[in-house]
Amino acid sequence: MEWSIQDIARSAGTTSRTLRHYGAVGLLEPSRIGSNGYRYYDEQALVRLQRILLLRELGLGLPAIAEVLAGQRDSATALETHLELLEGERRRIGRQIESVRTTLRKLKGGERLMAEEVFDGFDHTKYEQEVTSRWGADAYRRGDQWWSSLSAEEKQAHQQEQLDISAAFGAAREAGLTPDAAEVQAITRRLHAWVRPAVSSVSAGYFAGLGQLYVDDPRYGLEGATAEFVRNAMKIYAERNLSD
Repeated sequence: MEWSIQDIARSAGTTSRTLRHYGAVGLLEPSRIGSNGYRYYDEQALVRLQRILLLRELGLGLPAIAEVLAGQRDSATALETHLELLEGERRRIGRQIESVRTTLRKLKGGERLMAEEVFDGFDHTKYEQEVTSRWGADAYRRGDQWWSSLSAEEKQAHQQEQLDISAAFGAAREAGLTPDAAEVQAITRRLHAWVRPAVSSVSAGYFAGLGQLYVDDPRYGLEGATAEFVRNAMKIYAERNLSD
């Protein structure tokens, strides 16, 4: 089965011009070009376009997408990674939706707003018992004080950076990079910088332990092979750059 460029553009919510550009830069070649000059795409091309659009939504540019597609030729494995990232994003968005619903209900009902409810989609306090049991009450208190000191915009930016880092890890894994690769360790350095403001000192044990949480607890937004990939990268980073 195959579809015309107009059919694909309409179904994907894009334009024929964009699809032709993808072809010109080598991202998405048509399966065949008819005698009338029209471009047609088969099922394999549809799957490839889905991967391109997913990677665009993760913030990757076309050159980076080309590298990912070249490094990961197994479409099923690639889509499993995409699915992990999308499910993590769905959980995050679900929490924010509930937060907005609560805010709207209280505004309409004239009820008093509570900051912890307004920012529930960004709330880290649900980890209080977990953080305290693993690293002590002081660790949680320092993190809570830091978080409370941020403005709404700063909280949103901090959460967005976490999503960007997760997407970068997923793209690196799709590209076939190993956890000890320089590019992956650079992403891990970003993660280390993301963690540091909430903790006075990030030891090797702390950072490696946090990496294990990505595997053990799906609430942290990563699952399966991607979570293991991040854990391994964090362990390597801790061994090379941090001390206990």
